[in-house]
Amino acid sequence: LGAATADDPARVAENRARFGAWLPSGPGWLQQVHGARVVRREVLSAQDNEADAAWCATPGVACTILTADCLPVLLCDADAQVVAAAHAGWRGLLAGVLENTMAAMPVEPRSLMAWIGPGIGVGAYEVGTAFREQFLAQLPWLKEGFETIDGKVHADLAVIARALLTRAGLKAVHGGNFCTYTDSQRFYSHRRNPDGGRMASTIWLQGKTAN
Repeated sequence: LGAATADDPARVAENRARFGAWLPSGPGWLQQVHGARVVRREVLSAQDNEADAAWCATPGVACTILTADCLPVLLCDADAQVVAAAHAGWRGLLAGVLENTMAAMPVEPRSLMAWIGPGIGVGAYEVGTAFREQFLAQLPWLKEGFETIDGKVHADLAVIARALLTRAGLKAVHGGNFCTYTDSQRFYSHRRNPDGGRMASTIWLQGKTAN
C-alpha cells in the first residue's frame, strides 16, 4: 500500500483501491514524515496532508496510517465520540506524536483506550548507546524502554508507547505483541527488506444506531 516504495506503482494503486473499497470513506492518506503533527481528518486535503496522525469525530470517516516497523497506534474514547490513528516510530515518539494526538482529541485522555499494532520487536531492534542516551536525555523515566541483549542496546517501541500513553492517563492500552521483523509471513519490515511494502491501520466511528 506504500506509494513511496520500490513496489510497482500500478499494483500499489490497485491495492489501495481494494483497501479503500472496504472502508466507509476514503482512507485519508497522510504524507508521513516521522514527525508529531496531528490533523483533523474531516478537513484533510491533498494540499495539507503532511502529518503523522489524524483524528476524527464524524461517523463513517476513516483515519489511516501506514507502517512497516514503526508502530500504528489507534485510539478511541469509551463513549465512541472520537477516534485517531498515529504513526509512532522512534522519532515520532520522541517528538511527542502520541501526546499531540491525545491533546487534539476533544476528550480527556483518561477516557481513551489505545491499541498498539505490529511493529519491530525489541529482540530485532538494535539501536546503540547513543540512541538510548538521546531518548533518555529527554525522557529520563523511560529506562524500561531499553534492553541489553548480547551486550547490545535494543529499544522496545511498544513498551515506550505504552509508557507514554499510561503516563498521559490511559488505563486501557492493548496490543504491542507482534513483531514485524520476525514475522515475515504476515508483516512487512523496512529493516528486514528496505524495498518492501507498507501496511495500513485504520479506524472509524461506526455511527449511532436506534439501540
